[in-house]
Amino acid sequence: MCKYTLMTCALMAAGCTQQNSAPPRVKVQDSALYVESDQGIGKADLMELAEDVLARMYFTIDKADTNSGLIRTRPLPGAQFFEFWRSDNVGTDNTLAANLHTIRRTVTLDISQQGRELCIGCNVQAQRLSLPERQANSSARVYGMFSQSSSSLQRLKLNPEQKKDMAWIDLGRDPRLEAEILKRIGTGIVRLSNHQLQMTEKQT
Repeated sequence: MCKYTLMTCALMAAGCTQQNSAPPRVKVQDSALYVESDQGIGKADLMELAEDVLARMYFTIDKADTNSGLIRTRPLPGAQFFEFWRSDNVGTDNTLAANLHTIRRTVTLDISQQGRELCIGCNVQAQRLSLPERQANSSARVYGMFSQSSSSLQRLKLNPEQKKDMAWIDLGRDPRLEAEILKRIGTGIVRLSNHQLQMTEKQT
């Protein structure tokens, strides 16, 4: 719970960019972000912020329903070591796993009204590709164990029997990526709130 407290403090501090302006009350707890709905930020604003955060992390939106507050992405393959601009591998172990195996992640956000607060629940499901090997009769046939390749040409096309037996193994939730997504949404809420305060002050 300590990391959530520190994250909340950081978000609160980021909002204090103007004197005499109250920062939005944002807190992150148990893979969910809470913001008081009297801050002038509505459900549609959160939907737009969340979609922008996911897009900047290279996720493709599969479904976005403002009425239900649901956002779901398509599975995103884990970033490779040379894709330094990506941020979906959070933590050394996740980075290592994504470079040793074929990993993909799917994000689901659920935005709902809970009393005086708007809540954003985040669920990131990770999967690993299980690809059966072909039996190699000799060392000269090792190149064809995982795909239809020859000794002179490597191809990514799978053999028919491998394609039939391949499967995605569920690895469960990725709490580190969940926390990172919520942190970025929280930062966006602070910026939006400060922008609204600036516009209000200019009009008065």
